[in-house]
Amino acid sequence: MEDTIAAIATAYGEGGIGIIRISGENSLSILNKIFTPFKNSKIESRRMTYGTINDTSNGHIIDEVLAVYMKKPSTYTAEDVVEINCHGSIISLKRTLELVLREGARMAEPGEFTKRAFLNGRLDLSQAEAVIDVIKAKTDKGFDVAVSQLDGQLSSRIKEIRKSILDLLVEITVNIDYPDEDIEYLTYENAQKQIKLIGDMIENLLSTADTGRLIKEGIKVAIVGKPNVGKSSLMNSLLRESRAIVTEIPGTTRDTIEESINVRGIPVNLIDTAGIRDTDDIVEQLGIKKSKEAFNSADFVIFIVDGSCGLTEEDNEILELLKDRRCLVLINKQDLGSVIDKELFQSKLNAADIIPTRLIDGEGIDEIESYIEGLVYGGKISQKESVLVNNVRHIELLEKSLKSLNDASQMIGAGEALEFVEVDINEAYALLGEIIGETVSDDVLDEVFSRFCLGK
Repeated sequence: MEDTIAAIATAYGEGGIGIIRISGENSLSILNKIFTPFKNSKIESRRMTYGTINDTSNGHIIDEVLAVYMKKPSTYTAEDVVEINCHGSIISLKRTLELVLREGARMAEPGEFTKRAFLNGRLDLSQAEAVIDVIKAKTDKGFDVAVSQLDGQLSSRIKEIRKSILDLLVEITVNIDYPDEDIEYLTYENAQKQIKLIGDMIENLLSTADTGRLIKEGIKVAIVGKPNVGKSSLMNSLLRESRAIVTEIPGTTRDTIEESINVRGIPVNLIDTAGIRDTDDIVEQLGIKKSKEAFNSADFVIFIVDGSCGLTEEDNEILELLKDRRCLVLINKQDLGSVIDKELFQSKLNAADIIPTRLIDGEGIDEIESYIEGLVYGGKISQKESVLVNNVRHIELLEKSLKSLNDASQMIGAGEALEFVEVDINEAYALLGEIIGETVSDDVLDEVFSRFCLGK
């Protein structure tokens, strides 16, 4: 924390601009050594200054830049910070960074700028973790959720829950320490009620976990069916481009084709599989094997059948595989007429939803996208809901804290002494503190910030 650190803060490669970030006590003195302002203008806090970066060993100009000095504590790291805006050339950035390191800074570790922001009280730990989610967001919705967490909305909810636990702990402690004093006695019944209320708050957060995970990581969808039923047409329609080859020849798709798409703010990893059928073609057999692997690993399956003819043996084989799976059935080729009864699927696949389609013309795509949207949000969470839990570490800590509260509730039900109840409630309080970093080990901090990129 006493070192002055530096790194390239922008992506490597060519661009209009590239930024060197410096943080620490010696940031301004390093800048003064290597930067010459234009026409001897002065460097003032929070004002861009135009000038040149000069190699101190030979006086040669490295680049024309805009430099800004930001005085602590109102900075990203709560330390003195300098940012040098170079031309977006990797050579310029490397040479400027080498010069900064030569003048006394050291190379920042991954995530060290954000780690310093946390250690200096600029961000709590959940906000710091949101920084990387903002950077890696794949959709507008994922970005909005990350920004809300960065803004402290999850932190506020956790602090609210911890305040309720702390109030309960105070009442328990008073009754333990002053059993004979004339103080309102905390009955077991009242404690149970408070634990139930706190547990409900935690469960409400956990109820958003599946949605939060899908928004962050995406939903994996496998498209299955016999050859030539419209799997590739569906993929092309969802992608709004001709990614998969569409022909009337069965077995055209020999391998799985994977693409990532954005469906109404939800990242979807779409897998177009080879048609599942018996074949002597060795290459097609390998594709069918991969299709079954994709089928098993998918979050849900889209099963396409040809509505213009009855179910075949190949269709029935896939139906057997789908018995215990959440799936969407598309009865395709409606333009040729449909001889398949929806009730047939409803009797064989209790969890299936059915949409008639004509995929060659894109008919039914809106309904399919609505289905995916409904699958993620489940009709329970508004898209405007800002507090969604999508971090695995947070989910585990919430689940552990809820278990500790349930253990405390069971002890009260068994008539155990308040001293034993207090231990479990204290554990729940500490576990929630790990989410925002108030009670967290150095090993956890190292693990969290190791996931960051250099310069952030």
